[in-house]
Amino acid sequence: MSACVPARADSARTKHVHPPHSPPPGGPRRFRVAGADVSAAIAVFLIALPLSLGIALATGAPLQAGLVAAAVGGIVAGRIGGCPLQVSGPAAGLTVVTADLIHQYGWRTTCAITVFAGIAQLGLGCLRVARTALAVSPAIVHGMLAGIGVTIAVAQLHIVLGGTPQSSVPDNLIALPAQLANLHPADVAVSVLTLTLLLLWPRLPGRAGDILGKLPAALIAVGGATAVAALTGLRLPKVDLPSWSSHALASLPEGPVLGLVAAVLTTTLVCSVQSLLGAVAVDKLVAARPALTGRVKRSDLDRELLGQGAANIVSGSLGGLPIAGVAVRSSANVAAGAVSRNSTMLHGVLVVIAALLLVPALELIPLASLAALVMSVGLKMVSLNHIRTVTRHREVLVYAVTTCGVVFLGVLEGVVLGIAVAVGVALHRLTRTRITHDDVEGVHHVHVRGQLTFLAVPRLSRVLHQVPHGADAVVELDGSFMDHAAYETLQDWQKTHTAQGGAVDITGRRPGTRISEPAEVDGCRCRPWTPWRNHQCERPSKAPAPGTDRRAAAGAPTGESPGTTTGPNASGTSGESGVPGAHGAPAATGRTGAADQPRGHELARGISAFHRNTAPLMRRELARLAREGQQPSQLFLTCADSRVVTSMITSSGPGDLFVVRNVGNFVPLPGEESGDDSVAAAIEYAVDVLKVRSITVCGHSGCGAMQALLGADPAGTRTPLQRWLRHGLPSLDRVPADAAEDGRERPRLAGRAPADAAERLCLANVVQQLEHLRAHESVARALGAGDLELQGMYFHVGEAQSYLLSEDTEGGVFELVRETNLTA
Repeated sequence: MSACVPARADSARTKHVHPPHSPPPGGPRRFRVAGADVSAAIAVFLIALPLSLGIALATGAPLQAGLVAAAVGGIVAGRIGGCPLQVSGPAAGLTVVTADLIHQYGWRTTCAITVFAGIAQLGLGCLRVARTALAVSPAIVHGMLAGIGVTIAVAQLHIVLGGTPQSSVPDNLIALPAQLANLHPADVAVSVLTLTLLLLWPRLPGRAGDILGKLPAALIAVGGATAVAALTGLRLPKVDLPSWSSHALASLPEGPVLGLVAAVLTTTLVCSVQSLLGAVAVDKLVAARPALTGRVKRSDLDRELLGQGAANIVSGSLGGLPIAGVAVRSSANVAAGAVSRNSTMLHGVLVVIAALLLVPALELIPLASLAALVMSVGLKMVSLNHIRTVTRHREVLVYAVTTCGVVFLGVLEGVVLGIAVAVGVALHRLTRTRITHDDVEGVHHVHVRGQLTFLAVPRLSRVLHQVPHGADAVVELDGSFMDHAAYETLQDWQKTHTAQGGAVDITGRRPGTRISEPAEVDGCRCRPWTPWRNHQCERPSKAPAPGTDRRAAAGAPTGESPGTTTGPNASGTSGESGVPGAHGAPAATGRTGAADQPRGHELARGISAFHRNTAPLMRRELARLAREGQQPSQLFLTCADSRVVTSMITSSGPGDLFVVRNVGNFVPLPGEESGDDSVAAAIEYAVDVLKVRSITVCGHSGCGAMQALLGADPAGTRTPLQRWLRHGLPSLDRVPADAAEDGRERPRLAGRAPADAAERLCLANVVQQLEHLRAHESVARALGAGDLELQGMYFHVGEAQSYLLSEDTEGGVFELVRETNLTA
């Protein structure tokens, strides 16, 4: 019987009822809008209303077209789109494209082009190619937006001065001197007032500024300019909204077929790229927002394309402007606390209400005020931050060519020109390879910077043949790509040079970059910071018998991967709770492939990997440190635990930290060192000689010293370890069994209570050792002079999280160190 055929003839009519002892199902779910969505919708609406009118004015379209696009973008794209919090509508990035279409084909044909662009977006969404649009270089996208911004600003400047803009940037620049000679004072005054309010409103000082600053600056600027113009009786052009009954709708396109196809492709490209990049930016804004009352899903880019396509079809059919995701409105929506797509849709409904009921109020707005608003938006599209970014990534040429192409040729032409330059730059980088040869103390170093392709093979061969026969040579590959021709050239030369009695070591930027299979000690292909026990490059000392599992031959049980550990310390966390895994004898690890290796094999292999991979990159820096001497800025006092790697958890390098390690990260009080002055000597040397500016005491989770203290006999001083642990007894006194017996707050972690007594003692120990530090004469003197600061730190090994001590609160709270944007 087929699985698709029901087992009973009447199974299709079977009624599913609720269980007899459960309440009946409730009625249909009622539609509810969260309060955060309502407030966010109002904030976005107040921004969208003047901007929609301004963008329509800048394109030369009927002003109602901006309101239609804002409403449709909010309702249709908001309901169907894949980015719940992105607000769509008429975008400044589409202004130049739309203005050019209206100038060439007229308004009705432009509406038809918008419809066809929406259909094209639906096709792209069905083909699921949204991610492909993100492959466009950011320099091209930023250059396109900057060119559009310059075009908008230059055109709107004529309206600000009381004139009429021309059709292109060169024409606007040529006509600008005559326009400056024929100023209209009323238009200029309203424009200056609008720009002043835009600039100063977000910067109002004091508590009143915090309250008033919640109102959108765009609304206040246009509203203030409108009120001043109405009260003073200024005579100047204002918004003219014809009756909706005479609103122009789309008609069949008229014009050359190739021109119309190019127009559709241009509109589709700009709308799609801007919307997709906007969706990605909204995801980043949502991720950076504090904890929300509701969870917001990540964007579905293919669905976002479908939503944008549907919105453009509806907008074009109703006589609206092309639609795309708008950065200003989207960021305002996220900042206002929106939690669902209901905020976007509600903002569209509010635009519809305003378009129907607020026509008399809208017709009081001066055109010069809207032009000033749009001009400021255009100037903001030329972002200095974007220019710094493309300069840092050496793509300023692509950015500049795209910007100039958009300004002087058009959007599509500028983007195509930018893509061509980006491809040329990429090819130039691929073919630009620097090959140098140096003789350092008899060792010949051949340094290859850049990508090693067949184009560089002649130069590579010429330099390699400058190395004398039988000499030691090091070839340093400072690049990320090498093609087959270059590989064979290097391999053939290496074999020939080795056969003539020479030695060749070929190193690369990435660990494990080698040309031929090296000896066993040099055979490590694991990356830096890989623990020895987790190396996957072990090989058995003898070849396994035929049919024998290679892993079993290497010493690992069948079914386990190399490097797997067994026993109580196999996981990274179980070892935190006992002394043996921390400071005592090491637990059995079941290390694979190491049983048959000679002692020191791991150390020799690690040193060899350093010489091969890291030393070539660090040699110049270490040579500088050797000449100048050490000048660390920090004394870092931490535990001797092997899991606490100071340079890794602080992202520091050679010369940054002066590190002192001991069991328990103790700082003995002066006079109580029991004959061991090493810690006190290191503190005095760091403060008085090295002039460090900071001392950090770092404890960690699973500390064996803290475990030993909890079960220590105060009178037991028979062994060196027991005598050393006496320096932790003051820390033990800070954490009595009854933590509330003296009414004092204890050191704690922000957001959660200590996991156990050992963690509570570890936190108290950090605070106690900071007090011991202050008792040292050199530390007290530097603190009194303001030349030194003390810090407490706690590192949770299992979570790989660091906490810094904040002593502003009673008892001290260890705050989690948050991730920051290092590229900003």
